[in-house]
Amino acid sequence: MRITYACPACHATATRDGVESLPALECPACGTKVAVPSDAFAAGTPPRLRRCLVCPSTELFVRKDFPQRVGLGIVVAGLAASCVAWAFRELVITFGILFGTALVDVVLYLVMPDCLSCYRCGARYRGAGGGFGGFDLETHEKHRQQAARLRAGAHHGP
Repeated sequence: MRITYACPACHATATRDGVESLPALECPACGTKVAVPSDAFAAGTPPRLRRCLVCPSTELFVRKDFPQRVGLGIVVAGLAASCVAWAFRELVITFGILFGTALVDVVLYLVMPDCLSCYRCGARYRGAGGGFGGFDLETHEKHRQQAARLRAGAHHGP
């Protein structure tokens, strides 16, 4: 299993393979070690992830392992190209571009593998099995609000 996470100390992006057998995750930038919790994996072959290795969260969700910015770029490029075709009154080309963009989106969705992502810290786990569901806006909002309160408390001090 592979993990990509932001180091809690220096916020550098770190990637580690074979995390099932590691006692700790070590940041290559600053050397900070995060101990892998003993209850992080369920017994079995292969071990199944039960919680985040970086933060104390047990709330993870399944998502496609694809950069959202690239997907958004494809949609925006298709929209822009269809607008140009529409401006030249090329109705067939306009809809061809829109349907082609939608087809690319569907193919990417079917081809790209799934990964797990932590709501709290954003760590991504590739090759991890688990009984986690898809994205839940309520859970995401809970963690977003908690992070905002912690940042506000840090700025105001005692």
